[in-house]
Amino acid sequence: MKQNVRAGLMLVVAALVVLVAFPAAAKVRGRVVEYRDGTVTMKGYLAWDPALAVDMYGEGKQAPHPDDAAAFAAEVMKNGDLMKARFMAAMNLLKDQSTVDPARIGGIGYCFGGAVVLNMARQGVDLAGVVSFHGSLATDRPAEPGGVKARVLALNGAADRFIPPEQVGAFAAEMARAGAEFGFISYAGAKHSFTNPEADAFARRFGLDVAYDSRADRRSWAEMKRFFQLCFSGGNLPRSGSN
Repeated sequence: MKQNVRAGLMLVVAALVVLVAFPAAAKVRGRVVEYRDGTVTMKGYLAWDPALAVDMYGEGKQAPHPDDAAAFAAEVMKNGDLMKARFMAAMNLLKDQSTVDPARIGGIGYCFGGAVVLNMARQGVDLAGVVSFHGSLATDRPAEPGGVKARVLALNGAADRFIPPEQVGAFAAEMARAGAEFGFISYAGAKHSFTNPEADAFARRFGLDVAYDSRADRRSWAEMKRFFQLCFSGGNLPRSGSN
C-alpha cells in the first residue's frame, strides 16, 4: 500500500484494478468483501480511507504464473460486456459505503488493470478520472466521439516492448477523436511493470522483458496524485510527453 497523506487518500497497489473514492476517513481499515456479478461471486478488498481492489477474474482467482494471468485476462478482455459488468458490480458496492462520495470515484489499473480502466472510460463509465500504469492501450471497442466522461491519464514506459509506438499513436488519436480530456506520459528507459518491485525477479524466473524502475515508479505515482487533485479542482491535465 502507498499513502497520499496530504490528500487523505489511500490506494491499494493491485495487479488488477483499484477503485478509489474521495473524501477519505482519517484511519485506514480494510476487509475482504464478496459481491456478485450475476451468478459469479466476486471477491474484492475494501479499505477505507478508502479503496477497493476489484476482482475482475471472478471467485477471487489468483494468477501465480504468467500463463495463468494471460488466460484469465484474455477471458475478460475478449468480452467487453463482461468486463463492464464486473467493474460496475464493484463500483456499485463502493457507492453503497457510508464513507464514499459517489460523485468522487476514480479508477486506477496496473498492466491488465490499466487496460480495464481505460476501457471503462471508453465505454462511458461515470468516473471522475482513470489512471493506467503500463497498461495496454489497444482496444477493439474504441471510444465514440463525446462518449468518454472520465478524465484519462496513461503512464507508460518508453522501453515497454509490450506497448509498441503504433499503439501509443493510435491511442492518442482515438482519445482526440473522442474529445476526451487525456494525458499521456512516457518514462525514458522504463520497461513493462516498472512500478512493480518484484518485476526483476519475475523477469529472471519467467524470461519476461519486464523490469522495476524506481525513478519511473516514484514519478508516475506523483503524477497520479497530481492528476486526481486536478480532477477535483478543474485544473489542466499533464501534457503528453516524456519524463
